Amino acid sequence: MSNPTPQSGSPDKEPATEAQAAQNALGNTERAEPATTPQGGAPEPRPTLGRLFLDNLWAANTFTVTLLSLVLAIVVGGILMIISDPEVLSTYSYITARPSDAFSASWTLVSEAYANLFKGSVFDPEAFSDWLNGDNGWQAVLAPISETLTYTAPLVFTGLSVALAFRGGLFNIGAQGQATIGVILAALAGFLLPLPPGLHLLVAVLAGGLGGAIWGFIPGILKARAGAHEVINTIMLNYVATYFLTWLIVQNGVQDPNRTDAISRPVDPSAQLPRLLGDNLRVHAGILVAVLATWAVAWLLNRSTLGFELRAVGANPDAARTAGISVTRTFILIMVFSGALAGLGGTNMVLGSTASALTPLVVAQIGFDGILVALLGRVKPWGVALAALLFGALQAGGNRMQSYSGISLELVTVLQALIVIFIAAPALVKAIFQLRAARAARLQTSLAKGW
Repeated sequence: MSNPTPQSGSPDKEPATEAQAAQNALGNTERAEPATTPQGGAPEPRPTLGRLFLDNLWAANTFTVTLLSLVLAIVVGGILMIISDPEVLSTYSYITARPSDAFSASWTLVSEAYANLFKGSVFDPEAFSDWLNGDNGWQAVLAPISETLTYTAPLVFTGLSVALAFRGGLFNIGAQGQATIGVILAALAGFLLPLPPGLHLLVAVLAGGLGGAIWGFIPGILKARAGAHEVINTIMLNYVATYFLTWLIVQNGVQDPNRTDAISRPVDPSAQLPRLLGDNLRVHAGILVAVLATWAVAWLLNRSTLGFELRAVGANPDAARTAGISVTRTFILIMVFSGALAGLGGTNMVLGSTASALTPLVVAQIGFDGILVALLGRVKPWGVALAALLFGALQAGGNRMQSYSGISLELVTVLQALIVIFIAAPALVKAIFQLRAARAARLQTSLAKGW
């Protein structure tokens, strides 16, 4: 006959249960202790503020990746300078016999080139010393900053144009064409309309913005109504705008009657942006308008209802449509605003100090450079402004680097491309500098979602 099953409340069972519970509790405590306290029993000290800063600094966050991308671009650019210089390259033919010659020549070339890049874009110590000694005026000290800001102003507008479209889920590759139409209307208003000063400038600037808005409206309405891809449309419109400018310049009433080449009449002084630091320095009020436009775009995206709708459509058009947002209207407004910003960038090229008349190359490459600026600024307004400042400094310093060091100006374009390439490949930067993988993973996720 089998023994009866003990009851749950049996006195024989309770001591065993209590002992087992105590043992389990003790075991759990002992297993949990190493996670909270070291072997000595003292509480683990909290990391210092400096340690936390270093841990966060050496991680694949946005700041670190951008900074290290600049370092990599500078290093690769220095290597390209050495390879492209025959005199320096010849010293490597006998490097095993006299390695100091190769290293010395390489360091001299690269250091002088980057020093001239800095002097031409930020600060020239020699000009400052001459100013202190009374050998030159203060204009020479501010000349590098003036050139940098002059190149920066149009890039801010075209960068914001591309960034705003990206945030709305559209790829505006047509900033070049929109800036071209903007520069056309701004110049025509500048030398065809007889208006008083102040009003003339305002009308010319608004005409440039309106021209860009019209050229952005075309791909916007085609995308919203017909589903036509905005990349194809904007690229084709770039060509249309370029050839329209070439044709328009040589027409009667537009071409300069005193010239036989392709150049228009000059813009009236009453329609030109005033210079901020006198006639000897090129920086003009366009940089102030660029800062105001950056603030306006940041407010639009982060504080307004339209900005919320724009970001919602950019994140998921189907979900936005389900929520009652008009995707068609939003697509059109995105391209109109983007085109207006690019058009304002074009006005800086003809109403500012870069040029005072229309030529086939008056817009230069500000539309295409705006794509790089938007990517470097991670399509955030103030990031775009800082990226434009960097590109402006590279262009301003590149002129001095070419004149004083004999470095090709095209190398500056290579530096710009390298910076964008490294920033667009955070995994490569992480692998080279052994950054923490956790932060890099979050960064890659943000890049995949459109930054």
